[in-house]
Amino acid sequence: MTRVSRRGLLLGGAAAGGAALGGGGVALALRDGDAPASADADEQATYPFEGEHQAGITTPVQRHLYFAAYDLTANATRDDLRTLLEDWTEAARHLAQGREVGETGAVGGSPLAPPEDTGEALGLGPNGLTITFGLGPALFEPGRLGLEKKRPALFEPLPSFALELLDEATSGGDLCVQACANDPQVAVHAIRNLSRIAFGRAQIRWAQLGYGRTSSTTRDQATPRNLMGFKDGTRNIKADEADELAAHVWSGGEGQDWFAGGTYLVTRKIQMLIESWDRTRLDEQEAIIGRDKGKGAPLSGDTEFTEPDFEAVSTATGDKAIPMDAHVRLAHPDFNTGQRMLRRGYNYVEGNNALGQTSAGLFFIAFQKSPRQFIDIQNALARDPLNEYIRHVASGFFAVPRGVRGGEHVAQDLFA
Repeated sequence: MTRVSRRGLLLGGAAAGGAALGGGGVALALRDGDAPASADADEQATYPFEGEHQAGITTPVQRHLYFAAYDLTANATRDDLRTLLEDWTEAARHLAQGREVGETGAVGGSPLAPPEDTGEALGLGPNGLTITFGLGPALFEPGRLGLEKKRPALFEPLPSFALELLDEATSGGDLCVQACANDPQVAVHAIRNLSRIAFGRAQIRWAQLGYGRTSSTTRDQATPRNLMGFKDGTRNIKADEADELAAHVWSGGEGQDWFAGGTYLVTRKIQMLIESWDRTRLDEQEAIIGRDKGKGAPLSGDTEFTEPDFEAVSTATGDKAIPMDAHVRLAHPDFNTGQRMLRRGYNYVEGNNALGQTSAGLFFIAFQKSPRQFIDIQNALARDPLNEYIRHVASGFFAVPRGVRGGEHVAQDLFA
C-alpha cells in the first residue's frame, strides 16, 4: 500500500485521487456493473469514494463485510463529531485506493513510536473496498449536540416488531461504518484504522463480520444463496434502474441539504435455527419460501426471474401454487403498496453453542427512501411461517448522508 498523509488530502486530495486512478497502474477503476475478470483484477479493483451518492450502496456487492456501529464518548461535542467525520473522510479516500493512512504508514516511522497504519493490509491491494457512513437518530436528540433542527422529518427510532428478541448491546449506535471488500482483511483493516482515528471521540458499540453476499446490485452478478440454501434477492433493485432508485432509495432530503441524495439504512441480525431447518422436508421448505430450492423459480413455475403468478393453482393439491403465507408473497411489492428496498446483506457464522447448535444466519442490510418501506414490509412478515426458523436478535437504523465532492467531508452540510 502507498503512504498518504491523512491531513494532506483536504489540500491536495483531489489530485492525489486522480493520480491513483490514472497513473502507474496503482488501481483499476470499475464502473457500477463491471465485474473483475481475474483474481488480480479483483484485488486491484477500486470504486470512487466521491460521487452524488456514497459508495457501497449500488456498487456491485463485494464478497466480504465488516460493519461497525459507534457511540460518541460521553463528553463529545458537536465539534468533535465534525472533526471526526473530517478525519474519517480523509482516511476513507486513501483506504478506498488501497493506501495507508498517516504520514509514515505502517513501517516508515520511528521505531520508538506506534505505527500510524496498522499494516495488516500491506500488499493486499484495494480489493474493491467501499466505505459507507451513517448517522444514528440519537445524534439529533434535543439538547445533545444542537442538531435537532437538522433531523430529517422521518428519522425516528424504529418501532418494536412482533417476535423480535433484540439485544440492546448489539443494536443501535450514534454512527455506523460499512466496509465491503473482496478480501476480508481489507475490510477489517479499514474499520480498525477508522476506530483508531476515532479514539477519544467515539468507540465501537458493536460490530459484525459477514461473508458471502446474499443479494446482487448489478445484472452481471448471479443471484447468491443464503444459509437456508435458497437463492436470495432475486428481485433486488439494480444499479441501472434509475427510476426505481429514485422512487425507492434516494431521499429528496426532507428539507435537509445534507440528506438530499442520501438514504436510510436498516440492519437486522437474523439468526437462523439451522438444525431445525435442516430437518424440515424439502416440499415444506419450498412452501415456506414460495420458490423452488434448486432453480429459484416461483412455485407458480418457469424460471428464477419469472414474475410470480399468485393466482396460479397447484394441479396436485388444488390450492394456490404459492401458499397464501409464503415469504415471497408476503414480501412482494404487490401486497405492500408497491414498496421495494435495495438489499445488500451477508451471511454470518459465529461458531457453536454448548449443545453443538450453530450460531449463524443473515446480516440483513437494506437501503430505502423512507423507513416506512421497511416498517410496512416487516409488519407484513409477522405471519410468515419462516418465523419458526429465524430470530431477529439485533437491529440498527441510520441516515446515510449524500455523497461527497472534492474537498468535502461526509455530512458537511449538517454543520453549516
